[in-house]
Amino acid sequence: MSSRGLVYLVGAGPGDPGLITVKGLACLQKADVVVYDRLVSPALLRQAPRGCELIDAGKSPQGHTLPQEAINALLVEKALAGNVVVRLKGGDPFLFGRGGEEAEALAEAGVPFEVVPGVTSAIAAPAYAGIPVTHRDHTSAFTVVTGHEDPTKADSSIDWQKLATGVGTLVLLMGVGNLPQIVAKLIEHGRDPQTPVAIVQQGTEAHQKTVTGTLADIVDKAQEADIKPPAVTIVGEVVRLREKLRWFDTKPLFGKRVLVTRSREQASALSQRLRELGAEPLEHPAIEIAPPKDIAPLDEAIARLATYDWLIFTSANGVRAFVERMSENGMDIQALGRLKIAAVGPATAQSLAAYGLRVDYLPDVYTTKEIAAGIGDVAGQRILLPRAERAPKQLAQALRGKGAVVDEVAAYRTLAVGAPDELKALLADGQIDIVTFTSSSTVRNLAASLRGRALSEVMSRCLVACIGPVTARTAARLDIRVDVVAKEHTIPGLVEAIVAAVTERERDDER
Repeated sequence: MSSRGLVYLVGAGPGDPGLITVKGLACLQKADVVVYDRLVSPALLRQAPRGCELIDAGKSPQGHTLPQEAINALLVEKALAGNVVVRLKGGDPFLFGRGGEEAEALAEAGVPFEVVPGVTSAIAAPAYAGIPVTHRDHTSAFTVVTGHEDPTKADSSIDWQKLATGVGTLVLLMGVGNLPQIVAKLIEHGRDPQTPVAIVQQGTEAHQKTVTGTLADIVDKAQEADIKPPAVTIVGEVVRLREKLRWFDTKPLFGKRVLVTRSREQASALSQRLRELGAEPLEHPAIEIAPPKDIAPLDEAIARLATYDWLIFTSANGVRAFVERMSENGMDIQALGRLKIAAVGPATAQSLAAYGLRVDYLPDVYTTKEIAAGIGDVAGQRILLPRAERAPKQLAQALRGKGAVVDEVAAYRTLAVGAPDELKALLADGQIDIVTFTSSSTVRNLAASLRGRALSEVMSRCLVACIGPVTARTAARLDIRVDVVAKEHTIPGLVEAIVAAVTERERDDER
């Protein structure tokens, strides 16, 4: 915390958390206080530092969490206390975001501030619907107008005559409630009733919904589709390009809400891939990674590393925990150079590679059973297995069956994380399309969190996907129907299997 505070007015973008600017993300990651709006993605809030104060200043059509004057005062108060404050606003702070008013309040109070522009929904929502707001064959101009103002009021600041006939593409923000009046005004002042119109609800997000029509019928079509805020309305010839240029809502997992139950440290890779395919990942870890209850056996094994021939890792968590403990004990990673190292799969191998460690054996099929089967002659050799505290014993037993001397040590343990009420409600209401399990512990812990509910019934409303057969068997024992088991037991393999299953289901629905 500095002696004198600073406020960053940051545009968070239109909804997709990936659309925040590099500078905006950097500001967020060094904030002491974040004051955010209701449309800001929760994924962005998780980028704030641990211990950062998060204040919801969200506004909705039904009311205000904080009135604007109170928000202004709050920014001044937190900054004068010496904090780095990020005012995180949907879209761009200076485009109908009242950022100008907040900047004025800061300037009058003598508080230093910076403005970090954001990607506005006025351009991004049409783009994600396949509609360019300008196109050389259609128009070279576009106008952004608030749709929040009642077009019928006598002292309107909007010149509907000029808007109706004097611009190319017309983009209206916050206009769902006033859509009938807006359409009537445009037609009344000379806009052709057959002018193409599109409305994009929740633009750039996985549940984006797009309705197209003309000024003559868009009101009825919007009502039929139950369009609700936030939504962007586009009026103009460029709307005709949507069928040719649509790209986002054609992705294979578009609109699917996917539960990610991995630990928070590991969830990002899966979430990122799901988001790239159009899904909305919900990160609710069923486990968290912690040191073992008794660290002494791991320390003793590390101290006698020179006595081992093989070091076998069955997870990226085991790699991370083992290497970090070596460092804490003052041992250089080069001490592993004389050992042969095996990894259960490519993700574990990649984790080792990140530390500069080469893998001597990687099975063709990524299971612990295949490690023992394919590792070769290990009779009389000493093998160290740093694993989770409750890891299955089959691998150690199989290696001992081949004549090896095996030491199993707990490098980490998985702790259960209870499902929040919000998640329980989403599952019970059928609001989650796909549930992913990447280990047996994620299955057991989520099942334990839902105890008291009809687990099989709750899960029957989702497509359940498991990373491998061991995880799937755990689910089956808990009476959870499994729909997808990845052939390749990796995150890419799991995602590929989910895409194939969803695609097949959609084909069946069309038949």
